[in-house]
Amino acid sequence: MDPAALNSPELQHFINQEKEKAMVNEMVAKLTSVCWDKCVTGTPGSKFSSGESTCLSHCAQRYMDMSLIIVKRFQSMH
Repeated sequence: MDPAALNSPELQHFINQEKEKAMVNEMVAKLTSVCWDKCVTGTPGSKFSSGESTCLSHCAQRYMDMSLIIVKRFQSMH
């Protein structure tokens, strides 16, 4: 492979996009695991109860809020 191609802006952009996708996938997996364990305490039926739905919604929102706070904190450190 051409060494110059490894430093191309297009390749760097692609790599950054892939890193962002991996981070989003990791966050969704963590969010799913944490909120599921917290909110779904019994065997789920064909749909969530209203309490489970509310809990899952609030849990996801809190998780996203905290993630945003953490990202902003790290960005302010640079």
